[in-house]
Amino acid sequence: MTIKIKCLLFLAITGLLSCKTSQLIHSSSPGNELFKIAVLYPNGEGKAFDMEYYENKHMPMVAAFLGTNLQFYEIDKGIAGRTPNDKVPYLAVGYFYVKDVTAYNKAIGQHRDTIISDFKNYTNIQPVIQVSEVRQVVFNHAK
Repeated sequence: MTIKIKCLLFLAITGLLSCKTSQLIHSSSPGNELFKIAVLYPNGEGKAFDMEYYENKHMPMVAAFLGTNLQFYEIDKGIAGRTPNDKVPYLAVGYFYVKDVTAYNKAIGQHRDTIISDFKNYTNIQPVIQVSEVRQVVFNHAK
């Protein structure tokens, strides 16, 4: 998938999400819960990461395991640190947005070996995982 198509897809998803609300989504409202699983790949000496494989093979594979619980996913490619002279702290970050953390854990648990054995195809980095509750999503409608 080209970068232009990916950008258009992201804009379309963002547009659809903004149609659901005027300004703010309170995910803590009953029935509107949303959880974000961040998969962070720290940079460092000797670290390698194949972004093309991650985008085209690994993330779609894991997304398929999550099924209808997955609302959408994102992939970030680190390009800079805090200042122009700082190394990028993370080579990549993947995000899964799900409605049910228990269902997420069950799906990942059932496919754990497949997911872990695929790491060697795109990285030598042990990822750091963080599960968060999305509390607010605010869209900037200023023109």
